[in-house]
Amino acid sequence: MNPALSVRGLGKRFGHVHALGDVSLRVEAGTVHCILGENGAGKSTLCNLVYGGYAPDSGSMELAGAGYAPTSPADALSCGVAMVHQHFSLVSTMTVRENLLLGSRQSRVPAGELDGRLGRLSDEYQLEVDPSARVSDMPVGARQKAEIVKALLHDPKLLLLDEPTGVLDLAEIDALIATCQAIAASGRAVVLVTHKLGEVARVADAATVLRGGHVAGGGRLSEVSVPRLLDMMVGREASELDPALAATLGVEGAQAATEPEPAAQDRAATAPVLELRSVCVRRRDGTVALDGADLSVAPGEIVGVAGVEGNGQSELVSVLSGSIRASSGAISVDGVDITNASPARRTALGVGVVPEDRQAEAMVSELSVAENLYLGRLGDFRRWGLVSRKRMEEAAAERIAQYSIRADGPQAPMRSLSGGNQQKVVLARELAVDGLRALVAAQPTRGLDIGAVDHVHGQLRAAAQEDVAVLVVSSEIPELLAFCDRVFVSYRGQLLGPVDPSSEDAMGTIGQLMTGTVT
Repeated sequence: MNPALSVRGLGKRFGHVHALGDVSLRVEAGTVHCILGENGAGKSTLCNLVYGGYAPDSGSMELAGAGYAPTSPADALSCGVAMVHQHFSLVSTMTVRENLLLGSRQSRVPAGELDGRLGRLSDEYQLEVDPSARVSDMPVGARQKAEIVKALLHDPKLLLLDEPTGVLDLAEIDALIATCQAIAASGRAVVLVTHKLGEVARVADAATVLRGGHVAGGGRLSEVSVPRLLDMMVGREASELDPALAATLGVEGAQAATEPEPAAQDRAATAPVLELRSVCVRRRDGTVALDGADLSVAPGEIVGVAGVEGNGQSELVSVLSGSIRASSGAISVDGVDITNASPARRTALGVGVVPEDRQAEAMVSELSVAENLYLGRLGDFRRWGLVSRKRMEEAAAERIAQYSIRADGPQAPMRSLSGGNQQKVVLARELAVDGLRALVAAQPTRGLDIGAVDHVHGQLRAAAQEDVAVLVVSSEIPELLAFCDRVFVSYRGQLLGPVDPSSEDAMGTIGQLMTGTVT
């Protein structure tokens, strides 16, 4: 039988950047094929070439044995290829229903018919969405599910999923894996881009590793072990990984330290840097997002917050950043009340924030890397009322080297960077806040490759060692257990816990708190 997709000698350049060079692979029908590689390795570029977003500079493709050269995403869809992008493509001001019909020739499909199709997808793949919900009001995980549903509505022969699990909780990841397996079982093919080797081991029939735009290796999972794939990616064995890094990747054997450092036990008894007292937040629709949340983070302490999407974690980060206001309660930093303070005032008091949605909240894609690194600090480079771009770009070049950011120089637009490198820019900016006292990081390793995750962990630990209070909100529970001094669970707007990561069955306790079976 002909493969679902055959790629031969594919190459693509963007200016001076050689994104892909001589890439060849086969994706068999009825299989799940994973694409692995570090940020900037060319994974998203490869998917966009297959989906018609870019035209290749060299090479050729075949779809089910026939020549395939899509001129646009619409052309790819008509050929039976659908894609879910790493960064959301939904129109935030529209409802889910309007987004699902956007661009469709059947834009006047009766609501009942569309709801019926959505119901069948929900029954078959456990992907339930509310068609009447406005996208801007939806949590990140719900948006990702809507993206996947939109792709499945086209009944594709080949489905491309670019980092789809980064914003999903554990149950949603299980459902997505089941979806991929069901699609493959129907004779269609799935190309899944992921950094999590645990997911590869669970779902992949075959895998291809990209490094520096070239194929570094791969094969059927029955012939190539997961540790071998890791070695192809970065040249490191699984046994050499830091436990928190291994936990993030889903490598088996990742465990938290057997007991917390003595200093960590002492920190919890010191005066907190960051403190929330009975904080309540209501959403736009009037529902309660945070219900009397109490939380404190001591200097040098790393505290984690886990939970199923939509249980108040996003609002917790937003109320700490100042982008939304608490309806009641109090927030303080070093004893200074910031409950009603502006984001600029909070920054001046030493609060850094890494939002969960970097593209929507943390960066300006059309500005350069240098400009994004120094947003809010342009005055540092002003002379005679004008900004010295030379000085700013020189400073940015040092920061780019320090954080191993892969970019075509300080002048490169942020949109030209891979998602992981965009995250590095945001983290570098927030860690450079003058007099940093508290760092709130939401999903800081989402979509990052192995090297980038290791770098982020190192930077957060280094900040804690400088007596910065670090609050990490993450859906990666094994990572939180391996990385944090204490872990809370956000459940229906309340912060439950804390859980001691070194305690016996800490994972089980967190799972029970997340599902509300214990309080």
